[in-house]
Amino acid sequence: MKNSFLSVSTGLIALGFLFAGCTPSSKQLKEAIEKDPTIVFSAIEKDPEGFFKVVMQAQKQAQEGGAQKQAQEEQKKRDEEFNNPLKPEIEANRAVKGNKDAPITVVEYSDFECPFCKRGAENVKKVLDMYPNQIRFVYKHLPLDFHPKAMPAAKYFEAVVRQSHEKAYKFHDYVFENQEALKKDGEKFLKDAAKKVGANLSQLDKDLKDPKLMDRITADMEEAKKFNFSGTPGYLVNGVSIRGAFPPEEFKVIIDRHLANVKK
Repeated sequence: MKNSFLSVSTGLIALGFLFAGCTPSSKQLKEAIEKDPTIVFSAIEKDPEGFFKVVMQAQKQAQEGGAQKQAQEEQKKRDEEFNNPLKPEIEANRAVKGNKDAPITVVEYSDFECPFCKRGAENVKKVLDMYPNQIRFVYKHLPLDFHPKAMPAAKYFEAVVRQSHEKAYKFHDYVFENQEALKKDGEKFLKDAAKKVGANLSQLDKDLKDPKLMDRITADMEEAKKFNFSGTPGYLVNGVSIRGAFPPEEFKVIIDRHLANVKK
């Protein structure tokens, strides 16, 4: 707290010297305040309202500067991924939504119980509508430990995939649209959801018992970890990452840049 106070105070006194036409070093100001703290107290007593106004303004400028620096770092990282895109594995039998030969591939690492992933699913729908025939979408799994219904939902999704990719994505949409029912009813809801999208329940029960089903989910989780996705949802847009449930506009910036490169 003391160092923080001195830092703000030093900045304020520096402003005073600046307006007077002389700028001492930060070290000199810090030494002066430590030697005689009443310098600051006197300034506050003379104009408390003005003092705190300047403090708030300094804080705002510091926050804006930090946000600008963070944005620059994010842009630098994004440029690096455009030049060296992350490369997820997409198996031949992986469920794909959209045009399989599309120039843009969006891979999502998601959790069926995550409320942010529900928002992310809504955003992906909008993105697919914005770019018909230009995107293929692949749903991958990153069920988080504190979402107990996420792993069973992932298994059901992959079991339905074995019957029909189209039915699997109908299941995907239905689960996210009824996420509260998933949280409340768990296995019963999942079975009802699979039935609703037209899955064969006898075959579904057999596939749910197949250990290879879990192998795919585990591989997805390991891949997400390799790409430093620790939370959900996370996306790769032709290998460029989006970390969080960002709106369609964020996807558009990356997709348009990719499409522009394809045309060159």
